[in-house]
Amino acid sequence: METDAARGRILLEESREAVVVLDAQGRVVAASRRARQTYDGLREGEPFPPELLAGDRGTTPLIVPYAIGNRNERLVYLSTQGDLAAYEELRSGFTAAVSHELRTPLARLLSLLELALLPGEDVAELVEQARREVEQIRELIDEVLFLSELESGARVVSLGATPVLPVLEAVAADLEERSARAGVAIEVEGDDEAAIAMRPRMLRVVAQNLAENAIRYAGPGSTARLSVRREPPGVVLSVADDGAGVAAAELPRLFERFYRTDRSRASRGTGLGLAIVKHVVAAAGGTVDAHGARGRGLEVRCVFPVS
Repeated sequence: METDAARGRILLEESREAVVVLDAQGRVVAASRRARQTYDGLREGEPFPPELLAGDRGTTPLIVPYAIGNRNERLVYLSTQGDLAAYEELRSGFTAAVSHELRTPLARLLSLLELALLPGEDVAELVEQARREVEQIRELIDEVLFLSELESGARVVSLGATPVLPVLEAVAADLEERSARAGVAIEVEGDDEAAIAMRPRMLRVVAQNLAENAIRYAGPGSTARLSVRREPPGVVLSVADDGAGVAAAELPRLFERFYRTDRSRASRGTGLGLAIVKHVVAAAGGTVDAHGARGRGLEVRCVFPVS
């Protein structure tokens, strides 16, 4: 029973929804982190604000009554009128971005194939270019399928340990041109003996998403530092920048799927990058958190157990 209660508390706390448990008298028994962050006045043992149940604060409550032993309780799911619209906007933006990225290499591929039919063209070179375009299309499709892998419990942990520093260096090299266009310098440092029990592909996903997040949002003239070090209780992989930063109130929500700050809505980002990072890190037995403030940069720390 104690294990079940602890498990239930964790499930409630980590829910992506704003969920509250009420007793028969309408007092708060428990509330998810999302609910506490979204609505003021949710404290255990105190009456639940009646205006939230009535929908007077723009909420749409879904109430699920149940009984445990002799106790009657209610689960209350709270959503705002703009939640569905915001989700649809972000989902639509994600679909549009994927479609755009697929159309570009497909158009180039078609052009190359048409050129290969003309007399006097270097067919071998055109075929090689076409092959590279097909590889790019395959990689784009793999990234979309990767999201489904994570949702279905893809294997993250490796049988062996993967050195972290070479992965960080490879990611920085791959993003060099993009970071230069954004005006963001990338630096890599750390312990060359630090290793994590994670599949190399998954480790690269974590590092690349964190680095791309810094490139996208830090702002011109900033520096993003990718680092790894060994410290109790394990291995710390972090990406810290000295750029625009994020408001302190938004830090806890950065890892929610499809969540984007107001400033980042102008970007083509899908709002999935940090959610993927959290999913992968958690599957490897680690934790992830963010530190920073508006105008003072952002640091994302991933702490992994010793492999």
